[in-house]
Amino acid sequence: MKVFDNPARSEWSTLLQRPVAEAAKLEAVVSGILQQVRTGGDNTVKALTLQFDKAVVDNLLVSEAEFREAAQLLDAELKTAILTARANIETFHKKQLSEPEIVETMPGVQCWRKSVAIEKVGLYIPGGTAPLFSTILMLGVPAKLAGCKEIILCSPPDKNGKLHPAILFAAQAVGVTKLFKAGGVQAIGAMAYGTESIPRVSKIFGPGNQYVTCAKQLIQQEGIAIDMPAGPSEVAVYADESASPAFVAADLLSQAEHGVDSQVLLVTGSSLLVDAVIKEVNKQLVLLPRKELAAKALEHSKIIVVKDETEAIDLLNEYAAEHLILACNNALALAGRVVNAGSVFLGHYSPESVGDYASGTNHTLPTNGYARAYSGVSVDSFVKKITFQQLSEQGLRNIGRTVELMAEAEGLEAHANAVRVRLHSVKSE
Repeated sequence: MKVFDNPARSEWSTLLQRPVAEAAKLEAVVSGILQQVRTGGDNTVKALTLQFDKAVVDNLLVSEAEFREAAQLLDAELKTAILTARANIETFHKKQLSEPEIVETMPGVQCWRKSVAIEKVGLYIPGGTAPLFSTILMLGVPAKLAGCKEIILCSPPDKNGKLHPAILFAAQAVGVTKLFKAGGVQAIGAMAYGTESIPRVSKIFGPGNQYVTCAKQLIQQEGIAIDMPAGPSEVAVYADESASPAFVAADLLSQAEHGVDSQVLLVTGSSLLVDAVIKEVNKQLVLLPRKELAAKALEHSKIIVVKDETEAIDLLNEYAAEHLILACNNALALAGRVVNAGSVFLGHYSPESVGDYASGTNHTLPTNGYARAYSGVSVDSFVKKITFQQLSEQGLRNIGRTVELMAEAEGLEAHANAVRVRLHSVKSE
């Protein structure tokens, strides 16, 4: 990790840049794959799965026999852990459900808004270097609570053409309708356009690498909704003198191990803490099974020393981290000053990994600075908000002249007339 000591504010935007691939080259590759899937269907998805995942898949759809096999293979303790996490996520997300409330804006004019589930949704679950079955819980639980009729899931198979048993178990636990062995850009394309096996959906959810993120952004231009541009994982940690170097190092490494394009950032006012954290990172890194990946991610990660707490929060708000950890004694007070972050973890005993798995909040969050404008996934992500209104005769009398005047001022005479004819009809009765 590179250390930057009290950089000027004018340097922040450059320092806080994420590692990215060349945009034009990336888009050209992804666009080509999407076009292949659009025209080639299942056969193309299978061919690309062989090319990119080195797996031969005869049947993209996971069978009932495969589900039964997975249930037998999975450790009982892990099953319990998955079900415990599901319960916590469900408890948190249930509170996001609400009944329509009728609002009378003036006598005789009633308006309300109703949440209606998106009928067909697609969930993308990264596989690659790790089977992220926890993401199934984060997406499947709110989709089910929202009332989505079809929940389609795609995830890349291993070299044997299989999915990890935990992915199958979690998919069943949350009520996924159909599960397919397909990953990467080809999976996004399949759910966007539909193939012989994989249904076309209305909205696609889930994180992924830069290729998957680019694919989601491209299909969005063609009318398929996406949750957000969720790319490589990232964490920012603010730590003061009270922070444990071992805790901070562990938090940084927990994100670095996701992949070589992940990024971690430490912001602190203590130079002494910097040295201690670097020592702990090196000490813990060698013990990790995924140390090579984590080491690559650390190469483009940074430690920034700032002069005070205020400067730290300003810098972190500019960074707009996916995950933000406030490892300090006054974390709750500082939290009120956070305006750009996907999810915030307060104090010395709130590791980001708890939110990743089981506390109840959602871990599908905006990355790459999109936390300035996007929220993480919630039940709201899986519904449309439809407004309704109903006017009585008296209500139209009360509001009619207001509408006529405004429509006439905009030169939209037919709008005004739609009110006028009704008012004349009421008067003539």
